[in-house]
Amino acid sequence: MMEEMRLRFPPSPTGKIHIGNMRTALFNWLWARKNNGTLVLRIEDTDLERSTKEFEDIIMKELNWLGLDVDEGVGVGGEYGPYRQSERVEIYREYADKLLVEGKAYYCFCTPEELQEMREEAARKGEMPRYNGHCRNLSPEEEEEYIKAGRKPVIRFKIPGQEQEIVLNDLIRGEIKFSPDVLDDFIIFKSDGMPTYNFAVVIDDALMKISQVIRGEDHISNTPKQILLYKALGFPVPEFAHLPLILDENRAKLKKRSDSDAIYVGEFRQKGYLPEALFNFLSLVGWSSKDEQEIMSREEIISRFDIADVNKSSAVFDVEKLNWMNGKYIREADLDRILELSLPYLQEAGLVGEEISGEEYQWLKKVIDVARRGVDYLSQIPAETELFFKELEYEDKEKAIEEFRDEEVELVFTSLKDKLKALTDFNQDSINDIFKEIRKELGVKPRKIYHPVRLALTGKNSGPELSDIIYIFGLEEVEKRLDEALALAR
Repeated sequence: MMEEMRLRFPPSPTGKIHIGNMRTALFNWLWARKNNGTLVLRIEDTDLERSTKEFEDIIMKELNWLGLDVDEGVGVGGEYGPYRQSERVEIYREYADKLLVEGKAYYCFCTPEELQEMREEAARKGEMPRYNGHCRNLSPEEEEEYIKAGRKPVIRFKIPGQEQEIVLNDLIRGEIKFSPDVLDDFIIFKSDGMPTYNFAVVIDDALMKISQVIRGEDHISNTPKQILLYKALGFPVPEFAHLPLILDENRAKLKKRSDSDAIYVGEFRQKGYLPEALFNFLSLVGWSSKDEQEIMSREEIISRFDIADVNKSSAVFDVEKLNWMNGKYIREADLDRILELSLPYLQEAGLVGEEISGEEYQWLKKVIDVARRGVDYLSQIPAETELFFKELEYEDKEKAIEEFRDEEVELVFTSLKDKLKALTDFNQDSINDIFKEIRKELGVKPRKIYHPVRLALTGKNSGPELSDIIYIFGLEEVEKRLDEALALAR
């Protein structure tokens, strides 16, 4: 291995960043930070039709949001640039020409129709579909004839004549062996003048002195081709670590199925997940701390993380666990921060205006402090708090009236009003004490106290703690709603 640890995260800007790609970025980041290594951000944009600056900007935004800073690459600079593959085509061409001169690659003029015929012929013989080497030994004259006919060639890598297995010592999975029989002369340069993934990534990783390649297990099949290219070009072969796939709760490959199934990082940000919660959760998708601790700061995760401890088997993306973890982070976060993050959701729901006075801000803090106890992510805040902003509406007015007509309920309401008026310190604890006093003094069963009071104040059968509701509404509003409930019962 090279003396300095150098890792890379190389996303393709062909779409929004997927949660699986972000997990790969996170594990690279953790391993680099654990070993005082360098993390390089490279943009792999050789797919000219699908790559856009907009998607590149989204990738950068989500990396920054999650706190995955890079040491070198796009947006940072460094001595091994440029760091966008579209700006490195001449470099790739130089190395392709080197292989051509050395007889390790050749031009292939076969048409798509001819290649399809080869595959069908192999299938008829019961063989693996593969390129049959038709253009491997063309003479200069034959090549000239194809060029005159208007055929645009690709460049194929010439698989060395060798019997040995190709061996990968994976940092996670151990030894993996590949038979050379599964490989054919693969394309390294397309007819449009752009390199293929396997060729460009080898050149980039070698020239950027990447010492370890941490990526998803879907790249395992690419590794033997890349090892052959490293050796053919005289480059040192980096160490490889292939992360397990991420599956959904049904153990199927993670993919979007409905509006409720988020798979893009931006969707989690927009729904109001906290970056530190998603960071913590993602670090546990395929890896766990040896002491089985789950809630950890990023410093604690870095200190415990080891790439060799990553699971070989697929990891399940447990949304319920993420929601539990995010809710815990929300409840323990600085209240002012949670209020600031909640404001856009409240404003979008029309519950608060753009301008907020100092007095209103302090009241909102009380509301958010209560509401955050019952949410998994911040976009749920409007639904959790709307009872504090809107006029009273009964879920079932007739049933509520029937409940209010009970003589004991009327006694409870009257006693509650009197005791609240007498409070010198109006807070949740003193309000809770009042309910205990009412139970003791009136000898009324709990069902004649809590549910009728909740209905009178909120119109709903469930919601935040009654002491919190009363504390936020304040004495005047509580009196008004209890009086209205009693008036309905008469």
